[in-house]
Amino acid sequence: MKTLVLGGTAFLSHAIAAEAVRRGHEVVCAARGASGRVPDGATLVKVDRDAPDGLDALAGHRFDAVVDVATMSYPWVRDALSALAARAGHWTFVSSINVYADAVTTGQDESAPLHEPATSGADAQERIQHPHLYGGIKVASENAVREALGERALIVRSGLIVGPGDVSDRFGYWPARISRGGRVAVPDTLEQPTQYVDVRDMAAWIVDAGERGTGGTCNGVGPTRSLGDMLAAVVKAVGPPDVALVPVPAALLAESGIHVWRGEKSLPLWVPPEDYGFMAHDHSAAARAGLRHRPFEDVVADVLAYERELGLDRDRDAGLTSADETALLEKMERDLG
Repeated sequence: MKTLVLGGTAFLSHAIAAEAVRRGHEVVCAARGASGRVPDGATLVKVDRDAPDGLDALAGHRFDAVVDVATMSYPWVRDALSALAARAGHWTFVSSINVYADAVTTGQDESAPLHEPATSGADAQERIQHPHLYGGIKVASENAVREALGERALIVRSGLIVGPGDVSDRFGYWPARISRGGRVAVPDTLEQPTQYVDVRDMAAWIVDAGERGTGGTCNGVGPTRSLGDMLAAVVKAVGPPDVALVPVPAALLAESGIHVWRGEKSLPLWVPPEDYGFMAHDHSAAARAGLRHRPFEDVVADVLAYERELGLDRDRDAGLTSADETALLEKMERDLG
């Protein structure tokens, strides 16, 4: 099978290309080549999706399966469809759970209300500053894919993707921190829901979809579990005997300048109640379509191994430094006696 991955040099797209190569497919990765190397066995075709003629290098080629992971640009998706859809047997578009307009309600399935479509491009900073714009761009992109491919398209609304290759620190912070032992500051909202999917499981499912011609729209997430259960499972998987999770009141976290979810001086995976729905979508459609999940302890072990490759003491994009965590716990002891 001839597979085109629009990307192929970083995280999910790299994992998809690697899985397709492992299965013996002929794999072409179309990218600038600036974010990393394509997997061994794949062919890199350099493209620039910002240029009017950026996909000309692919002109005339036919592909049995195409995978597009375009993040923040409707024009990228539109132009790729114009250039390639007529000669593609199957198309997977990786969308996002950010398409949903309601971030509060838990358990929403794929029929839940969406943001209004936004037919624009936007850079990474705009994605952070205007999350609704990100969701709207994904909605418009989904619509374009369905219009062009119909039942030959799978729309994957991905949630939190974790695993080797993830440098966001949104999940990796926890195995890295807990493996060090001692008192670990965690939010006291341990009942909040959370979800994840391992990048390799997602990649295998997407390659399966191309092979089988799977169509439709699915939330690309796993089962929902509480944050407390997830952190306790991380402790069980990689925590030394002296590790102790210390719940810190949410009000004290806010007072101390600790942010939710991501960014400098944050506690990853922590979200406020108004975002609980963001971390608890229905996953049954993806399960019916074949998405399977490896054991959690294997995910944690592999993430920790990757964290150690990167360096546990590196500057992080999310999480607390040792100094910040110590200061937070000392403040809690003073304030609460």
